[in-house]
Amino acid sequence: MASVSPPAASMQPTLPSGPALFKTVPYAFMLPEIICGTWVWILVAATSVSFPLLQGWVMYVSLSSCLISLLLLLSYIFGFHKNSENWKVMDSLYHGATAILYLSASVLQANAAIRSESERDSPIYYQLNSAATFFAFITTFLYILHAFSNYYQ
Repeated sequence: MASVSPPAASMQPTLPSGPALFKTVPYAFMLPEIICGTWVWILVAATSVSFPLLQGWVMYVSLSSCLISLLLLLSYIFGFHKNSENWKVMDSLYHGATAILYLSASVLQANAAIRSESERDSPIYYQLNSAATFFAFITTFLYILHAFSNYYQ
């Protein structure tokens, strides 16, 4: 007579919460995303915003992404996810969509930096725009890394 074994329980990966969040690979990118995104909107806000249509979109993307990422980070720290698989899907979709938005904002900020180079009266604005462009591309790269590492985990 064959022995009947209990069905194998599906092994669901545990989602980190608390300080363990900063030691796991996809979630360790969240704090640098927030910090670099904060630098983007601080640097853009420090300029004269000569191109409001371009830099307005950069400010919107950086500020809203920073706030939503901060809320997501706090929800992970406090363990609101309750180890649900839906949170991984939501996290991956959010970071993927935000990476696309940040890429568009990075390109627009680079355009604003190039256009501010021709203004000879204020070279500090060119330097601020260039620094904001650098941090925007770094933040885009961090969001892409987070989305793909969460997808392939």
